[in-house]
Amino acid sequence: MTKIALAQVAGGGEKPAGRLEAAGRMAEEAAGAGASLICFPEQFVTGWSPEIPPEAGEPLDGPLTAAFGRMAERCGIAVAGSIVEAVPGRRPGNTVVVLGAGGELLSAYAKVHLFSPEGEDRNYTAGDRIATFTVDGTRFGLAICYDLRFPELFRIYALAGVECMLVPAAWPCCRLPHWETLLPARALDNRYYVAGVNTAGGPNEAYCGGSLAADPDGTVVARAGNGTELLFFEVDPAVIHEAKSRLPSLSDRRSDLYHRLLSKL
Repeated sequence: MTKIALAQVAGGGEKPAGRLEAAGRMAEEAAGAGASLICFPEQFVTGWSPEIPPEAGEPLDGPLTAAFGRMAERCGIAVAGSIVEAVPGRRPGNTVVVLGAGGELLSAYAKVHLFSPEGEDRNYTAGDRIATFTVDGTRFGLAICYDLRFPELFRIYALAGVECMLVPAAWPCCRLPHWETLLPARALDNRYYVAGVNTAGGPNEAYCGGSLAADPDGTVVARAGNGTELLFFEVDPAVIHEAKSRLPSLSDRRSDLYHRLLSKL
């Protein structure tokens, strides 16, 4: 089994160096508890904002990614962090980077579905591909916040053989019931683990945490409160296999029919 730590922290609110120092302490604690990977919320170092200047961001191999790499190598744990990625000739990307325990870049995922109600789509460039990686024998996939509302993306990850989805987010208090519904639903739909790590606090206390992990039956196996917290859960391949065998919904898909139905719209 693979042990995962979800680091529920506030986003922004102090200098990036302070946020990174606190994150490093959580990474040390997670590694000491036997976790192979720690995941932080969406843009937790700077705080998520839909309004950014066009020149904002840094390259994929920039200073913040390098800081996550040093954290991972020092603590001996894979780190999933978040950056505003500078994209030459385009608007920045809202990107999750994953650094292995040796500090190497394992994966990067740019948010595919941008939050249009607050204008994120006007200031960022949407991603156009999935991203997977393997830690401790477990195959992971990445999504970010608003992506959770789009089941098509999560089904594609299931067909790609993912065993656990990580969803870093800045999901506000006013819509927390949706978060608590959608995370287990995506797990049940696809017969894999889904873990969402949310922001706590933030400007005007907009975020209420509630990070959680759900197993392939959609059962919540770990849940955080509303403050800073390090939440643990384990991915068990045997549980995934048993769930798929007991209810083989993925095998019973009619993908040929779906394409024909779409063509008739």
